[in-house]
Amino acid sequence: MAKTRTYRTRGIVLHKTKLSEQDLILTLLSDDGCQRQAVAKGARKPQGRLAARCDLFCEVDFLLAHGRSLDIVSEASLIDSHQSLRADIERMSAASCLCQMAQTSSYSDACDKFLYPLLRRAIQAIEQASSTDLLDVMIAAYVFKVLAHAGWRPQLDECISCGDAVVSRFSALLGGVVCESCASEHEGCEEISTGEISWIKALLNLTFDELLAAQVDTNTANFLVCTAHIWASTHLECRFKAFEYYLSL
Repeated sequence: MAKTRTYRTRGIVLHKTKLSEQDLILTLLSDDGCQRQAVAKGARKPQGRLAARCDLFCEVDFLLAHGRSLDIVSEASLIDSHQSLRADIERMSAASCLCQMAQTSSYSDACDKFLYPLLRRAIQAIEQASSTDLLDVMIAAYVFKVLAHAGWRPQLDECISCGDAVVSRFSALLGGVVCESCASEHEGCEEISTGEISWIKALLNLTFDELLAAQVDTNTANFLVCTAHIWASTHLECRFKAFEYYLSL
């Protein structure tokens, strides 16, 4: 049986790369959780039919055609442009953190249907966040949720080294909370309070709706997003430039 030349998929645009004077290579997270790359011909032309449908963060219904090396965008119907993100530098930067994280934690040869709805809801939460502190919480929640799903869930109930229930330090390299005694034997163990431990547990266990309704102070929010950045960088062994820019704002 001949292979079907075209196929349809929903996708969120994670990254754009220039190709020639008028085209773009799009990196997508498709609704089956696979990462895909496709050429959008003419998408760099301001009045091109694909220009507004292939922007970052857009959720799009794509008709893709199989190509020799990369698939080709044949049609694109916009589902949600998330236009409000582009009017606010902090929200746009926060969404960029999510997209870089999604790009790093998804693969072209591994479907995972957990990833697409999680990213979709996280982007919506960035739009809905009522303060910068909640933006920090939404980013941190997405990072910890997606990495916990991938197998990097922090140990938060007892010392990861000796099992002591009394803990006061956190180490991304070791994988969770650490007691004072064990912390003295390892570099890079940062102080952590019981309240901050409870917040990391909340990021893992609560929905985005519940987190959006929560009250968080600026210091805690900053701790959470910085810890999420360190957690992701340590376990994925990747430099997250989007995080660095967001934290510099």
